Amino acid sequence: MIFLQSSWSRTLGALAVIVAVLAAILHYTDRPEAEEPSRMDLKAMEENFRQKNKSCFVLGASGETGRVLLKDIVERRLFSKVTLIGRRKLTFEDKAYEHVVQEVVDFEKLEDYAAAFQGHDVGYCCLGTTKAKAGAEGFIRVDHDYVLKSAELAKAGGCTHFHLESSKGADKTSSFLYLKTKGQVEADIAELGFERYSIYRPAVLLVDRQESRPAEWMAQKFLGAFSSVFSTMSIPITTVARAMVTNTLTDGEAEMEILENKAIYNLGNIGEKK
Repeated sequence: MIFLQSSWSRTLGALAVIVAVLAAILHYTDRPEAEEPSRMDLKAMEENFRQKNKSCFVLGASGETGRVLLKDIVERRLFSKVTLIGRRKLTFEDKAYEHVVQEVVDFEKLEDYAAAFQGHDVGYCCLGTTKAKAGAEGFIRVDHDYVLKSAELAKAGGCTHFHLESSKGADKTSSFLYLKTKGQVEADIAELGFERYSIYRPAVLLVDRQESRPAEWMAQKFLGAFSSVFSTMSIPITTVARAMVTNTLTDGEAEMEILENKAIYNLGNIGEKK
């Protein structure tokens, strides 16, 4: 028993060293961070944004990121109108959601629901599934086809700022289906020419999912202990949501911006309520 405990301790120690080395490497290879507003400016920025009387839509509000994103949007009361676009109507007990509009659509026939995408200034897309859940073809259909068609309809409907939750390592030339699909949809949406297009590439998302994903659960438990020290390895899902909303308040210096995990982490912490 003593031998086993000693071996386990050495194993954990070795893993900790590996994580530290990887984090150090990622720290210096991560993309430069976006310019961040100060905490003192945040309230003024929120109030200024409210005066613009803008509306938004959220895709994927039933998912983990979308659910937290919607909560942050509702609590901060930044938009005059918030619309959820999804395949089913969601139920909310909190009265804060009573004015949220819900549009139920068939993603296989999105062209028939173009009206649902009309008249929104800002669009948030957190739509996605997994290969394990939907199969390879189903994964591509949801994470690429549904997302791209939604973006096309949003652009045609007047959306000027489109937010896309992607993934760290997204690359259309990747040999891995997940990263290749994420990278391809990023590139395809870029061709639509939104006035502003924000891509978020979070690393391992720290969240207690309602559905079972064993491999991701193990990664969360291991990386969660290091998240506050190494912001390139993982990130709390609440931080991603806050970053997306807080980034909406800024003007942005380019039509297209890519926020890697570290930039999302820093921006999300600024948006955190104290």
